[in-house]
Amino acid sequence: MKMYLTTNYISRNTAGTRCAARRCGFTPLEILIKGKSDTHYAFFLTGFTIVELLMVVAIITLVAGLGGGLYVGTYKKMLVEKVARNFLLTAKYARIMAIERQQPYEIQLDVANGGFWLATSQWSEDTEQTEQVIVRDYYCKPVQFEGEVKFEDIQVTPIGEETSTENEENQSIVFSPYGTAQSAMIQIGDGKNHYTISICTATGKAKIYFGTAENIEVGTIDLDAE
Repeated sequence: MKMYLTTNYISRNTAGTRCAARRCGFTPLEILIKGKSDTHYAFFLTGFTIVELLMVVAIITLVAGLGGGLYVGTYKKMLVEKVARNFLLTAKYARIMAIERQQPYEIQLDVANGGFWLATSQWSEDTEQTEQVIVRDYYCKPVQFEGEVKFEDIQVTPIGEETSTENEENQSIVFSPYGTAQSAMIQIGDGKNHYTISICTATGKAKIYFGTAENIEVGTIDLDAE
């Protein structure tokens, strides 16, 4: 807010002008304006009322509230997407390692605690027998879910058997040395955001989709195209 006070009638009495400004409760900033015949003094007075300040605070609070809600929603979606993409990368890595090492690899699902890891068999010199070990290297590590992320739907089809949809505490998806795998449909979400990873039994390849498993159509696989 700006106020202009021009003192034409006391232009010759600058002391009186300053006193008049002080009586109004302002500290004047004197700007000398030269005219044709007279000298004028203009006082630029700035300030805000309490109502204006309250309006500004209310607007800032409203914008901050909207931005905070948007941030929380985006963050939760990011957590779901992060877990889903980690599962996709683990499935691809399992297929590659099974073919390269010529031994089965399997993704083990921890439904109760929310997580998964890649495991394989390895010969132990201490026990002189084959033991299952969890893969921990630069490309693959166990994944633990954060926030409200969980396994929402698990469908794993063992070779030659019917689809199993029972949510047991521990399930696994096996990748064979021949490039095949157990057919699987894994839905990961937090109740609002959903991602589904499908694994083809004929090729062992995995794909990711945004949405629930019931919206994913699984058709015939063209091996030549793959």
